[in-house]
Amino acid sequence: MKQGVLYGSLAGASWGLVFLSPALLPDVSPLLLSCGRFLMYGVIALLIGLPLARGLLRKLTLADLLALTRLSLTGNLVYFILLAAAVQRVGIAPTSLVIGVLPLTITLLGRNEADAPPLRRLFWPLLAVLAGIACINLEALLLDAAPQQPLGERVLGMLCALLALASWSWFATDNARCLKRQTHFNSNEWSLLTGVVTGLLAGALWLAADLLGLAAARVELPAERWQAFWLVNLALAVVASWLGYTFWNASTRRLPLTLSGQMVVFETLFALVYGFVYLQRLPTPLEGIAIALLLGGVCAAVARHSLPAAATSAS
Repeated sequence: MKQGVLYGSLAGASWGLVFLSPALLPDVSPLLLSCGRFLMYGVIALLIGLPLARGLLRKLTLADLLALTRLSLTGNLVYFILLAAAVQRVGIAPTSLVIGVLPLTITLLGRNEADAPPLRRLFWPLLAVLAGIACINLEALLLDAAPQQPLGERVLGMLCALLALASWSWFATDNARCLKRQTHFNSNEWSLLTGVVTGLLAGALWLAADLLGLAAARVELPAERWQAFWLVNLALAVVASWLGYTFWNASTRRLPLTLSGQMVVFETLFALVYGFVYLQRLPTPLEGIAIALLLGGVCAAVARHSLPAAATSAS
């Protein structure tokens, strides 16, 4: 369990960068942001996986390929398109408020797993996590009294955030069950296979959108913006995608689904840290309270999962 929590925190540290990219590239459509990131992820995964290609292909089954395709769509392409659309319409804070509910949704989806404790034992840890998430975004939401985006755009942005939440909740649950069902791939191999499949799907989606003449697939950018586009996507491909999913898969193998859901909190925490460094400031008192609540909730959840089965069932 300690290893699972460590890997979960490392995954959160890797994923904390994801919310910054749509804000850094506001002139690029969500479709291109997603295709660019995961096309680069596919290239990186292919290069790293080439020495292992023969062994991976020998173990790969049709069921694995179907699962990888499903996971690549729900957890990568579709999720990031929706996330980027939400960030560009309503901003990072409201979007992270919605996505921050992931610990609750994943826990609820995994409540019937064989290794899950009774949900009532996780009530207070979950409440602390939700309170922390609310505190993180409270200032931003209150200060956003005069939004620049029209109401329709903001409503669409919040809808995209809700759909992104549903997409990644489904992915996390489905991926956890796939990893525990199959044992012929380790966490790194599963991440590499996911990357290759996602890269192929991203390239196909970009090509199809361009052939159909969709405006989202075509954008006129100066050379320096294209350079920034590919550099940002390279960083996301290596850190957020390959390393992040490798750590997440390793964590998922070691933790019950109800506890692995709590590990998503580290994504929010590290996103805050990166934001503080970028803005060169310290946390406000409300943000400090939020961090304490989030860490306290996760520690309490770990403690509840560490209780012996008899003690769990007796309470």
